[in-house]
Amino acid sequence: MPKNPPKRSFHLATDAEIKAGEVHDVYFGRTVQILRQRGDQKRAKAEIRLKSFPLGDWRWGILAGIEEAAALLEGLPVDVWAMDEGTVFGAHEPVLAIEGTYVEWAQFETALLGLLCQASGIATKAARCKKAAGERQVISFGARRMHPALAPMIERNAFVGGCDGVAVTKAAELIDADPMGTIPHALVLIVGDTVEALKAFHEVIDPKVRRVALIDTLGDEKFEAIRVAEALGRDLYAVRLDTPSSRRGDFYRILEEVRWELDYRGFEHVKIIASGGIDEQEILKLNPLVDAYGVGTAIANAPVLSFALDIMEIDGAPMAKRGKRSGSKQVYRCRACFRSVVVPAHKPLGRCDCGGDVEALLKPLVTKGRLVRSLLPPRAIRDYVLEQLRRVELTVDPSLGPRRDY
Repeated sequence: MPKNPPKRSFHLATDAEIKAGEVHDVYFGRTVQILRQRGDQKRAKAEIRLKSFPLGDWRWGILAGIEEAAALLEGLPVDVWAMDEGTVFGAHEPVLAIEGTYVEWAQFETALLGLLCQASGIATKAARCKKAAGERQVISFGARRMHPALAPMIERNAFVGGCDGVAVTKAAELIDADPMGTIPHALVLIVGDTVEALKAFHEVIDPKVRRVALIDTLGDEKFEAIRVAEALGRDLYAVRLDTPSSRRGDFYRILEEVRWELDYRGFEHVKIIASGGIDEQEILKLNPLVDAYGVGTAIANAPVLSFALDIMEIDGAPMAKRGKRSGSKQVYRCRACFRSVVVPAHKPLGRCDCGGDVEALLKPLVTKGRLVRSLLPPRAIRDYVLEQLRRVELTVDPSLGPRRDY
């Protein structure tokens, strides 16, 4: 590294630096230096798997980051097998395997794990929120909680995990969709009145954008809901409550009151959107009253899935460290009962114990440095995730309250 690296505006590694393997823990660089000095050219095969989930009530994860992992490893003299992006997986199931001369790929382990760990954590949290919400919309609102350079990555993975939309413009470009959002409290404060701010929005913004009124800035949500509904009538699509904790009290009762007052006056068409400190715990509580959710910090700051990469074979012979199962493996999933099982790769599984057909989840991704599999666009990955979510259960810890972000 030069003594005086060029000054940067933002503290980020460039695409070129990541692709060159320059973002690595120092001991990988030292290992490569030692092995090259020794003339060691052993081939190693390693697998990436999750020992356990970060929270006790998580039972499954959504694999994300495969597209970026493929971009990282393409061009290296390696073979890679991986599950499809968006696959539901469990603990102890290898999600990716890599094989090649160890000194040729060792320095990429840090970046490879980073790409998979954070993306999969975000996608999994988004999937849990969407599973809890059912047919109700879930919009990703959390990019502002993280470094702006990460916003497209965060919201792309929130979308493939099941979110119905994203708020950030650059992220929306990545998933080929229109960004979704209402108005900020700032507009209401500057205009000085909730109804006047909504009318200004109605006059200026393209009619294809749904009219959603933010009703918790200046007055009581019930009375503000009545005012905006009477002002816009059939043009009002929804009201959004982002009520701060200092004023929230029993949020369910506030929402219940707003719903009653709107319905009583004939505004049954006006939907209710809730945001502010929302996660899957809160969603399950509010579903009877809420039509859509804005979820911020819970998704953007989702716990990373702490994948580990471990060598399983050296020069074709099974070899692993203590506590790990050596040898190549395959993960099979039953199409009928959706159960997965890990078996030695040289002992393929014919059928599931239930009698159903099985499919191998680890498929060739990169062969001799060449990408050999078409990668699905974000919307197709999301469809795949939603189809699988119908096959899994959402477990939640009732002792945990929502993580407030207001």
